[in-house]
Amino acid sequence: MKFDNYKLIVGLGNIGTRYDNTRHNLGFIFLDILKEIRNLSDFTSDKKSNFLISKNQTFNMMKPSTYMNASGLAVLSYISKNKCKPEEILIIHDELNLKDGEIRFKEGGGSGGHNGLKSITSSIGQNYHRIRLGIGHPGEGVGDFVLAKSDLSHWKEKIKNLIESDSLA
Repeated sequence: MKFDNYKLIVGLGNIGTRYDNTRHNLGFIFLDILKEIRNLSDFTSDKKSNFLISKNQTFNMMKPSTYMNASGLAVLSYISKNKCKPEEILIIHDELNLKDGEIRFKEGGGSGGHNGLKSITSSIGQNYHRIRLGIGHPGEGVGDFVLAKSDLSHWKEKIKNLIESDSLA
């Protein structure tokens, strides 16, 4: 499976500098690296949308501006306007249920407690594809753990290698 097989690639995260370099923003970080490596268009917004979009020849990239817990509203808005099916969408997100540094591709499935995925599934169903970026589970204090500023340099290198291989499976 390759990135070009999708019409829309969505990175999950939260808008604002407060959330930069947090584990919960790995989806946004992934898209920023993909944009840079592939020399894709910048993310832009218009007043009518609830997302930032990078429009490109083979696929578009989206950063929902609804915050994580309402990501489904942004995805639903896009697919309603652009006639995109859920199976043509790739969602990239942090994953507590995988070891830190582990990457897995998944088709469909449950949310695993991830509020962004819950929102997307309730809006468009679960037939979308995912790249799960493992951050490990802290046991307690999940909110603080995912939103704490972190050194994500190991993640940036892993993401870069995945993108350059252009293979998701």
